Parts: sequence; C-alpha cells; structure tokens
Amino acid sequence: MISVKEKVAYGLGDTASNIVFQTVMLFLTFFYTDIFGIPPAFVGTMFLAVRLIDAITDPLMGALTDRTQTRYGKFRPYLLWFALPFGIFSVLAFTTPDLSEQGKMIYAFVTYTALMMVYTAINIPYCALGAVLTTDPKERVSIQSYRFVFAMLGGLLVSGLTLPLVEFLGQGDQAKGYQLTITAMSILGVAMFLICFWNTKERLNPTRPHNSSFKQDLGYLMQNDQWRVLSLAAVFLLTGLVLKSSLAIYYVKYFLKMPDMITLFITLGMVGNIFGCMLAQPLAKRVCKVNAYIALQLISAALCLAAYFVPSDQVILAFTMYVLWGFTINMATPLLWAKMADTVDYGEYKQGVRITGVIYSSIIFFIKLGVAVGGAAAGWLLSGYGYQADAVQTPETLDGILLSFTVLPAMCSILVAIVMRKYTLNNQMVDKIHLELNRIEK
Repeated sequence: MISVKEKVAYGLGDTASNIVFQTVMLFLTFFYTDIFGIPPAFVGTMFLAVRLIDAITDPLMGALTDRTQTRYGKFRPYLLWFALPFGIFSVLAFTTPDLSEQGKMIYAFVTYTALMMVYTAINIPYCALGAVLTTDPKERVSIQSYRFVFAMLGGLLVSGLTLPLVEFLGQGDQAKGYQLTITAMSILGVAMFLICFWNTKERLNPTRPHNSSFKQDLGYLMQNDQWRVLSLAAVFLLTGLVLKSSLAIYYVKYFLKMPDMITLFITLGMVGNIFGCMLAQPLAKRVCKVNAYIALQLISAALCLAAYFVPSDQVILAFTMYVLWGFTINMATPLLWAKMADTVDYGEYKQGVRITGVIYSSIIFFIKLGVAVGGAAAGWLLSGYGYQADAVQTPETLDGILLSFTVLPAMCSILVAIVMRKYTLNNQMVDKIHLELNRIEK
C-alpha cells in the first residue's frame, strides 16, 4: 500500500504541471490574440507546428529515462533537474516585449517551443513515475485519482485566480498582469515539483537489464496493439477537450455576453473536474474501467450536444451543462492513465522488455498532438468565422463559436468511445498479466 502522504506528494507534481497545462488550455489562445496581438490563424498554426518538434523530442526523452540510472531512480531526478527551467520558460511565454507583429510571432514561437521542450523534459518522467510506484492495479487507479484531483486543484488555482490577479497585479496593464501572475504561479510550481521529488519512491525496478537499442524499442512499441489504441484515443480526447476549453472564454464573453462571469464559469467547471476525478476510484472498484471509460465518453458527448440547444439567455443552464461535462469527462481521466501503466505491463508480458519511458512518452506525444490540434482548430475556426478581437461579433461568428464549443467536442468524445472498443486489457486480463510477470520475476 502506498501512503496517503506519498500519493499527495505525487499529486502535487501534477498541480505544478497544470499551472502550465491549464493556462495553455484556458488562456494562451486568448492571451496571444487579445493581449499580445497575434493573428489567430498564426496561433493555430504555431500550436500544430511545435508538435512536429515533439515528435522527435518525446520518444527520445522516453528512451533517455529508460536508460537513466541514478541513486534517485530513473524518473525522479528529472523533477529536480528541470523544475527551475520549467518556471523560467513559463514566465517568458507570458512576457510581451514591444516588437513588430512579425517580431511578436517569432518571439511567441521561440518561447512557446522552449516551454514545451522543458515541459517534455519534466512531464514525461513525472508521468512514467506513476507506473513504478506500485504494481497493484487498484493502487494505480488510486494514485491516478489523487494525481488528477491535485491536477484539477492546479487548474482551479489557474481558473479562479488568473484573471483577478491579472487585474490586481497589472493595475490596468493586462500584459504586465499576466507576466506577474505567471511568475507567482511558476514559483509555486517549482516548489511543488521539489516536494514531489523528495516524497516519492520508485519501487518497480526491472531485474532484466535494458539492453535494447532505441530503434528496437520503437519496434517493440509498434507491436503493442493496446498502445496504438490508447494513442489514437488520446488524440481525439485532447482535441475535443482543448477545443472546448480554449473557446470557453469566447463562449462566455461573446455568446452569453457576460465577460464579467468568465472566471466564475471556468472555475465552476474546474470544480466539476475535481469531483469527477474523486469518483474515479470508487467507480473502478465496482465496474470494469474499460466499460466505464467508454460510457463516460458517450455521456460527455451527450452533454456537449445538449449544450448546443441552450439559448444565450439561459445562463444558469449553460453553466450547469459545462460543469456536468467537466465532471463526467474528468471522471474518466484517472482511468485512462491507469490503463497506460497496464499497457506497459502488457508490453513486457508480450515481448519480455519493459519500456516504461518510451510508452509513456509516446502516448504523451499523442496527448500533446491532441492539445495542438484542439488549440490549432480553435485558432483556425475563430479566423474562419471572422472573429475580431474585443469587438462586436457577427451572428455567423457567434454561431461558429457555439458550434465549435459544443458539437465538435461531442464528435471527438464519440470517436474516443469507438476507438476504445478495441482496448482489451480489462480487469481479468490485467490480473492474468500480473500473475505471469510475478512468476517470471521469481
């Protein structure tokens, strides 16, 4: 059994990560278009272009962690080494130097790319760490539940405090306000990564040496059919999630016509996320986590579709639908990450080689690809619908924002549910795999 203290410490690592992840999802598109003054089409293209870099750095980072040997373990040291750079580049990404439009686009591309590379260097080892804290499938769900409750607390911190702090610290200068707000949050994030480092322990250390080459590891990866299922599901999932989250500000400000309610809207959504994560473990104890995951995706899709028919003057109903969507889709999140650890075990069971870092890094790449596609789609759709920053929007633009905020994310959840029907690592299969791996180790 893993102690509550260690589960909390591990969760604080994702609180730190979410200071950036949730800020990117909720505010970065708006920050670039309305504060920094970058064209939305460029923002969308930039988000997608950076993923091409991730296609190289993510698997390399995973392979590096699999081959890392220190007295602290394979994965924990990276939390210590990259905590401070993570904080520094977070601040730089939300800094607005006085440049020409072209200069701003170059600056945004360079700093966003650097931030994502540092995020890769700390987040991939952090995520893989969850797979080596224990081999118990139920404890893995528990660890991921703690993790995502604390992750969403980080999101709550971002959603609830960002705009008020921007106003308070900026004193009318939004650019300065964003910079100082992210500085404060980054300092907190660095401290949380260090707490996570000092209070967790890697217990699963494979007795078989890792002698394969990076090329061989990629071969093992491609043979893992359950990895392929999770990777494809991750792209669809994050595309819809980020698209909806990125457009939340636009939906409230322009469709509901209540700009003063933006913070309340996204904060209540984050509260729904937290309660959803808290209920993941009790749900997994009662039903197969694969079937539960599929059902939750379909319910999330239904809630998104229903929100399309909510009129702009039905504010309470609009808020309620958003909270229920966050509650449902985030009840599924810990289940997804627990399945990643099961996929690592499945690969070792089938091929005799444990490539924890490579599997996690590759799935995280597809998660970030979904983040990029969702963010890019938000920028491209806004541009295509004729969006003008901080102006009165046309009826066509408002219809486009509504469609993109509701129907398109619903379609993504339906695609996730369809893909996950191919996932075969149910509770019985996972138990069988663990029995065989324990027999081999003995």
